[in-house]
Amino acid sequence: MAEEFIDRLFVLFGSKILEVVPGRVSTEVPASLSFDTAGTVAKARKLISLYEKKGISRERVLIKMASTWEGIRAAEVLELEGIHCNLTLLFNFAQAVTCAEAGVTLISPFVGRIYDWYRKEQGRGEIAPDQDPGVASVTRFYNYYKKFGYKTQVMGASFRNANQVVRLAGCDLLTISPQLLKELENEEGTLKRELDPVKARDSKEPRLRLEEKTFRWMHNEDAMATEKLSEGIRRFNSDTHRLQQFALALVAETIG
Repeated sequence: MAEEFIDRLFVLFGSKILEVVPGRVSTEVPASLSFDTAGTVAKARKLISLYEKKGISRERVLIKMASTWEGIRAAEVLELEGIHCNLTLLFNFAQAVTCAEAGVTLISPFVGRIYDWYRKEQGRGEIAPDQDPGVASVTRFYNYYKKFGYKTQVMGASFRNANQVVRLAGCDLLTISPQLLKELENEEGTLKRELDPVKARDSKEPRLRLEEKTFRWMHNEDAMATEKLSEGIRRFNSDTHRLQQFALALVAETIG
Protein backbone atom coordinates (compact mmCIF):
# COMPACT_ATOMS: atom_id res chain seq x y z
CA MET A 1 0.00 0.00 0.00
CA ALA A 2 2.84 2.40 0.84
CA GLU A 3 4.55 1.61 -2.46
CA GLU A 4 1.38 2.37 -4.39
CA PHE A 5 0.96 5.61 -2.46
CA ILE A 6 4.50 6.71 -3.31
CA ASP A 7 4.13 5.85 -7.00
CA ARG A 8 1.01 7.98 -7.22
CA LEU A 9 2.60 10.75 -5.13
CA PHE A 10 5.63 10.96 -7.43
CA VAL A 11 3.38 11.09 -10.50
CA LEU A 12 1.25 13.77 -8.83
CA PHE A 13 4.35 15.87 -8.13
CA GLY A 14 5.55 15.38 -11.68
CA SER A 15 2.15 16.31 -13.11
CA LYS A 16 2.04 19.52 -11.09
CA ILE A 17 5.53 20.47 -12.26
CA LEU A 18 4.53 19.91 -15.88
CA GLU A 19 1.68 22.38 -15.43
CA VAL A 20 4.25 25.18 -15.18
CA VAL A 21 7.29 23.72 -16.99
CA PRO A 22 7.11 23.40 -20.78
CA GLY A 23 9.69 20.61 -21.04
CA ARG A 24 10.14 17.33 -19.24
CA VAL A 25 10.14 16.04 -15.68
CA SER A 26 12.20 13.22 -14.18
CA THR A 27 10.58 10.60 -11.95
CA GLU A 28 12.79 8.10 -10.14
CA VAL A 29 12.41 4.39 -9.71
CA PRO A 30 13.29 3.24 -6.16
CA ALA A 31 17.00 2.93 -5.45
CA SER A 32 16.30 -0.57 -4.10
CA LEU A 33 15.85 -1.64 -7.74
CA SER A 34 19.31 -0.43 -8.79
CA PHE A 35 20.54 -4.01 -9.33
CA ASP A 36 17.24 -5.39 -10.65
CA THR A 37 16.77 -4.98 -14.39
CA ALA A 38 13.34 -6.63 -14.60
CA GLY A 39 12.10 -4.77 -11.52
CA THR A 40 13.25 -1.43 -12.91
CA VAL A 41 11.53 -2.08 -16.25
CA ALA A 42 8.28 -3.03 -14.52
CA LYS A 43 8.33 0.02 -12.25
CA ALA A 44 9.08 2.38 -15.15
CA ARG A 45 6.20 0.97 -17.17
CA LYS A 46 3.87 1.45 -14.22
CA LEU A 47 4.95 5.06 -13.65
CA ILE A 48 4.47 5.87 -17.32
CA SER A 49 1.02 4.27 -17.29
CA LEU A 50 0.04 6.47 -14.33
CA TYR A 51 1.20 9.56 -16.21
CA GLU A 52 -0.67 8.54 -19.32
CA LYS A 53 -3.86 8.00 -17.31
CA LYS A 54 -3.51 11.67 -16.35
CA GLY A 55 -3.26 12.59 -20.02
CA ILE A 56 0.49 13.25 -19.93
CA SER A 57 2.50 11.90 -22.85
CA ARG A 58 5.52 9.73 -22.16
CA GLU A 59 7.50 12.21 -24.27
CA ARG A 60 7.34 14.62 -21.33
CA VAL A 61 8.63 12.16 -18.74
CA LEU A 62 12.14 10.89 -18.03
CA ILE A 63 12.40 7.78 -15.88
CA LYS A 64 15.40 8.25 -13.63
CA MET A 65 17.56 5.36 -12.46
CA ALA A 66 21.08 4.64 -11.22
CA SER A 67 23.83 3.99 -13.78
CA THR A 68 24.53 0.44 -12.67
CA TRP A 69 24.97 -2.27 -15.29
CA GLU A 70 21.44 -3.47 -14.45
CA GLY A 71 20.00 0.02 -14.59
CA ILE A 72 21.53 0.68 -18.00
CA ARG A 73 20.23 -2.61 -19.35
CA ALA A 74 16.74 -1.69 -18.11
CA ALA A 75 17.01 1.70 -19.81
CA GLU A 76 17.96 0.00 -23.08
CA VAL A 77 14.72 -2.01 -22.98
CA LEU A 78 12.61 0.99 -22.02
CA GLU A 79 14.02 3.27 -24.72
CA LEU A 80 12.92 0.75 -27.34
CA GLU A 81 9.38 1.17 -25.98
CA GLY A 82 9.53 4.94 -26.23
CA ILE A 83 10.04 5.36 -22.48
CA HIS A 84 12.85 7.89 -22.10
CA CYS A 85 15.43 7.52 -19.36
CA ASN A 86 17.66 9.76 -17.27
CA LEU A 87 20.66 7.82 -15.95
CA THR A 88 21.89 9.31 -12.71
CA LEU A 89 24.67 8.60 -10.20
CA LEU A 90 27.01 8.58 -13.17
CA PHE A 91 30.61 9.24 -12.26
CA ASN A 92 32.97 7.55 -14.70
CA PHE A 93 33.70 6.92 -18.36
CA ALA A 94 32.60 3.28 -18.40
CA GLN A 95 29.13 4.31 -17.25
CA ALA A 96 28.93 7.11 -19.82
CA VAL A 97 30.03 4.88 -22.72
CA THR A 98 27.61 2.10 -21.82
CA CYS A 99 24.71 4.53 -21.48
CA ALA A 100 25.40 5.89 -24.95
CA GLU A 101 25.62 2.41 -26.46
CA ALA A 102 22.29 1.57 -24.80
CA GLY A 103 20.67 4.57 -26.48
CA VAL A 104 19.51 6.31 -23.32
CA THR A 105 18.00 9.77 -23.72
CA LEU A 106 19.97 11.57 -21.02
CA ILE A 107 22.78 11.19 -18.50
CA SER A 108 23.15 13.52 -15.53
CA PRO A 109 26.72 13.35 -14.17
CA PHE A 110 27.26 15.02 -10.80
CA VAL A 111 30.01 17.60 -11.25
CA GLY A 112 30.00 18.70 -7.62
CA ARG A 113 30.08 15.23 -6.08
CA ILE A 114 33.11 14.31 -8.19
CA TYR A 115 34.76 17.57 -7.14
CA ASP A 116 33.96 16.94 -3.46
CA TRP A 117 35.48 13.46 -3.51
CA TYR A 118 38.77 14.58 -5.01
CA ARG A 119 38.99 17.60 -2.76
CA LYS A 120 38.59 15.37 0.30
CA GLU A 121 40.92 12.70 -1.09
CA GLN A 122 43.64 15.23 -1.81
CA GLY A 123 43.14 17.03 1.49
CA ARG A 124 42.79 20.51 0.04
CA GLY A 125 40.32 23.32 0.50
CA GLU A 126 39.77 24.09 -3.15
CA ILE A 127 40.87 22.72 -6.50
CA ALA A 128 42.06 25.12 -9.20
CA PRO A 129 39.36 25.74 -11.84
CA ASP A 130 41.50 24.39 -14.68
CA GLN A 131 42.08 21.17 -12.71
CA ASP A 132 38.47 20.55 -11.66
CA PRO A 133 37.89 16.77 -12.02
CA GLY A 134 34.10 17.16 -12.22
CA VAL A 135 34.34 19.58 -15.13
CA ALA A 136 36.95 17.37 -16.81
CA SER A 137 34.68 14.32 -16.55
CA VAL A 138 31.65 16.01 -18.09
CA THR A 139 33.81 17.54 -20.82
CA ARG A 140 35.14 14.09 -21.68
CA PHE A 141 31.65 12.58 -21.82
CA TYR A 142 30.35 15.40 -24.01
CA ASN A 143 33.26 15.24 -26.46
CA TYR A 144 32.98 11.47 -26.76
CA TYR A 145 29.25 11.60 -27.49
CA LYS A 146 29.58 14.35 -30.08
CA LYS A 147 32.61 12.81 -31.78
CA PHE A 148 30.83 9.52 -32.38
CA GLY A 149 27.36 10.93 -33.00
CA TYR A 150 25.47 9.45 -30.06
CA LYS A 151 21.95 10.79 -29.49
CA THR A 152 22.36 10.70 -25.69
CA GLN A 153 22.37 14.15 -24.11
CA VAL A 154 24.67 15.22 -21.29
CA MET A 155 23.11 17.22 -18.47
CA GLY A 156 25.70 18.46 -15.99
CA ALA A 157 24.31 18.60 -12.45
CA SER A 158 25.26 19.28 -8.83
CA PHE A 159 27.43 22.38 -9.17
CA ARG A 160 29.48 23.78 -6.31
CA ASN A 161 30.39 27.13 -7.84
CA ALA A 162 29.62 29.34 -10.82
CA ASN A 163 32.99 28.68 -12.42
CA GLN A 164 32.02 25.06 -12.98
CA VAL A 165 28.94 26.23 -14.89
CA VAL A 166 31.01 28.66 -16.97
CA ARG A 167 33.52 25.97 -17.90
CA LEU A 168 30.73 23.70 -19.12
CA ALA A 169 28.93 26.37 -21.17
CA GLY A 170 27.68 24.74 -24.34
CA CYS A 171 26.82 21.41 -22.71
CA ASP A 172 23.51 19.94 -23.93
CA LEU A 173 21.80 20.75 -20.62
CA LEU A 174 22.77 22.04 -17.17
CA THR A 175 20.79 22.06 -13.95
CA ILE A 176 21.74 25.23 -12.07
CA SER A 177 20.56 26.31 -8.63
CA PRO A 178 18.80 29.69 -8.24
CA GLN A 179 21.73 30.93 -6.15
CA LEU A 180 24.27 30.23 -8.90
CA LEU A 181 21.94 31.62 -11.57
CA LYS A 182 21.75 34.85 -9.59
CA GLU A 183 25.52 34.93 -9.27
CA LEU A 184 25.95 34.43 -13.00
CA GLU A 185 23.35 37.09 -13.73
CA ASN A 186 25.38 39.63 -11.79
CA GLU A 187 28.55 38.87 -13.76
CA GLU A 188 29.57 41.24 -16.54
CA GLY A 189 31.00 40.25 -19.90
CA THR A 190 30.26 37.60 -22.52
CA LEU A 191 29.89 33.95 -21.70
CA LYS A 192 32.17 31.95 -23.97
CA ARG A 193 31.06 28.57 -25.26
CA GLU A 194 33.49 25.96 -23.93
CA LEU A 195 31.89 22.71 -25.15
CA ASP A 196 31.26 22.54 -28.87
CA PRO A 197 30.34 19.58 -31.11
CA VAL A 198 32.69 20.78 -33.84
CA LYS A 199 35.66 20.94 -31.46
CA ALA A 200 34.67 17.55 -30.06
CA ARG A 201 35.54 15.92 -33.38
CA ASP A 202 39.21 16.59 -32.63
CA SER A 203 39.06 14.42 -29.51
CA LYS A 204 41.62 11.60 -29.52
CA GLU A 205 39.33 9.28 -27.55
CA PRO A 206 38.95 5.86 -29.24
CA ARG A 207 35.49 4.34 -29.54
CA LEU A 208 34.69 1.68 -26.95
CA ARG A 209 32.06 -1.03 -26.72
CA LEU A 210 32.06 -2.56 -23.27
CA GLU A 211 30.74 -5.99 -22.35
CA GLU A 212 29.65 -6.56 -18.76
CA LYS A 213 32.96 -7.84 -17.36
CA THR A 214 34.93 -4.91 -18.80
CA PHE A 215 32.34 -2.41 -17.58
CA ARG A 216 32.49 -3.83 -14.06
CA TRP A 217 36.29 -3.91 -14.05
CA MET A 218 36.64 -0.32 -15.27
CA HIS A 219 34.14 0.82 -12.68
CA ASN A 220 35.82 -1.17 -9.92
CA GLU A 221 39.19 0.40 -10.75
CA ASP A 222 37.75 3.90 -10.23
CA ALA A 223 37.63 4.41 -6.46
CA MET A 224 35.72 7.68 -6.72
CA ALA A 225 33.00 6.25 -8.96
CA THR A 226 32.68 3.07 -6.91
CA GLU A 227 32.29 4.96 -3.65
CA LYS A 228 29.97 7.69 -4.96
CA LEU A 229 27.65 5.27 -6.75
CA SER A 230 27.28 3.07 -3.67
CA GLU A 231 26.84 6.07 -1.40
CA GLY A 232 24.23 7.59 -3.71
CA ILE A 233 22.18 4.40 -3.87
CA ARG A 234 22.26 4.05 -0.08
CA ARG A 235 21.18 7.64 0.46
CA PHE A 236 18.40 7.52 -2.14
CA ASN A 237 17.17 4.26 -0.62
CA SER A 238 17.21 5.77 2.87
CA ASP A 239 15.18 8.75 1.66
CA THR A 240 12.66 6.41 0.03
CA HIS A 241 12.38 4.36 3.22
CA ARG A 242 11.62 7.48 5.26
CA LEU A 243 8.96 8.47 2.74
CA GLN A 244 7.46 4.99 2.91
CA GLN A 245 7.28 5.21 6.71
CA PHE A 246 5.54 8.56 6.39
CA ALA A 247 3.09 7.08 3.88
CA LEU A 248 2.31 4.10 6.09
CA ALA A 249 1.69 6.35 9.08
CA LEU A 250 -0.56 8.59 6.99
CA VAL A 251 -2.55 5.64 5.64
CA ALA A 252 -2.87 4.14 9.13
CA GLU A 253 -4.12 7.47 10.47
CA THR A 254 -6.64 7.79 7.66
CA ILE A 255 -7.96 4.25 8.15
CA GLY A 256 -8.02 4.64 11.91
